[in-house]
Parts: sequence; structure tokens; C-alpha cells
Amino acid sequence: MNHDDSLLLRADRADGLTTLTLNRPGQFNSLSEALLSALQKELDAIAADETVRVVVLAGAGKAFCAGHDLKEMRANHSKTYMQGLFKQCAEVMLTLTRMPQPVIARVHGIATAAGCQLVSMCDLAVAADVAKFAVSGINVGLFCSTPAVGLARNLGRKAALEMLLTGDFIDAMEARAKGLVNRVVPADALDAEIEALAGSILAKSAVAIRMGKGMFYQQLEMGLADAYAYAGEVMACNMMSEDAGEGIDAFMQKRKPNYKGC
Repeated sequence: MNHDDSLLLRADRADGLTTLTLNRPGQFNSLSEALLSALQKELDAIAADETVRVVVLAGAGKAFCAGHDLKEMRANHSKTYMQGLFKQCAEVMLTLTRMPQPVIARVHGIATAAGCQLVSMCDLAVAADVAKFAVSGINVGLFCSTPAVGLARNLGRKAALEMLLTGDFIDAMEARAKGLVNRVVPADALDAEIEALAGSILAKSAVAIRMGKGMFYQQLEMGLADAYAYAGEVMACNMMSEDAGEGIDAFMQKRKPNYKGC
């Protein structure tokens, strides 16, 4: 386990679960270039590690994540810099969906702009009832275009555009109603709820989870007929796995399955 508070990103590992904690509490965990690089490196390493089954993404201090580091952006005011920064951020966001492990956002405080984007790009999200969400760039003359990509894939169009056009905050219950988070619990129950959700996933077949997550995001980009053809092929491959055979046999024999993960 790594508890070094001087690090931009802390990683804690236990029993198939890795928790990554954004660790710039004084800057509300804003996504500096260095933090994005650290996050990319850690996510890439986790994606290649079959012993990690579930990832939790958390934030240190009062906020989950306040978005990009505006001070750093103003100090590097060139289009080339901006293009590189948003490309770097997009790669981190895409990695969250491309890695085989489900990623759960642990949202204990505010998630604004690219921080809200981060929540939208995690596979699942659990929020404390005191958490708030906004894509607030419009308040400083900047439409949150890159956060809009994730937001529009979580919320209905009008709900997403209202947030993007007004910059207004929504609370955790509204975020759940709109589809941005899965569960809302009192702040002191947040870790227990995430543990329960992660535990439910950890109890399932690793091969089925891995194949299923990849299939889910791929089919979203396809037309209906292509999506069914692709999903049918993935399901046929999944049925050939040792885990699927064990799971079905265990169901018919009314016993708990013993998954091998291969």
C-alpha cells in the first residue's frame, strides 16, 4: 500500500480492488498535466494487471475534482498547449472505458467541469448526499466541450445541455435521477456502499466482466443490426469459457460457482 501524501496520486491495493486517490487537496484535485500523467500511467499499469478486478477513483480533501488547473492553463496560453492538454485528458477518459476492469467513482464532494467529466466516464459512480456536480466553464466564458462528450452519454440531451448552458450545480439526488451516478448515500456510508458494490462485482466471473465491459462500450457506437451481430459473437465466445460452464452447472445444481477467471 502507498500512503505517501506527497504524491499527486495515491494507490491502495487489497484483494482485487485498487483505489486511486487524486491527491491535490489544496487545489481541489484539479487535473494538472502532472496529475493527468500520473493517472494515465497508473491506469495503464492496472489495465495490464489481471489481479486487479475493480478500480475505485477517489479524491482527497474537500472536493472530488474541480476540473482542469486553470492557473496552469493561464500560464501556458497557446493553442498548441491547449490542444495537447485536452488530448492528454481525452486519453485518460478513454482509458477508463477501454480498460477491462470496472471503474467506480467515489464522489464525496464537488465534481465540476473536467471533474464532472471524470465521473461521467467512470463505469459506475456512488455519491455522498452532500456531493454536487456542475459543468461550470460557461461561467468564465468557456463552454465545457470535452466534458460535454461524457455528459451527453450519461444524461438525456436536454438535461445535459441545461447543465452546459447554465453552469448551474445539481445535487447528488438530481444527479442520480438524471443518470450521472448510480447510488447516493449519506457521507458516512459512502465507503460501505462502494465496498458492497465492488464486492458484488468481485463475486462474478472475471472473464465475463472483462468481456462484457468491452462489449458494452463497443456496441454503443454501432448501429442496431451490427450491435446485435457483435454482441452475439461475444456471447458465443463467453459461453465457451470455463467460467460460463461452471456458472450454469452451479445454477442448475443450486450451489455457489467456483470461477477460475479463464
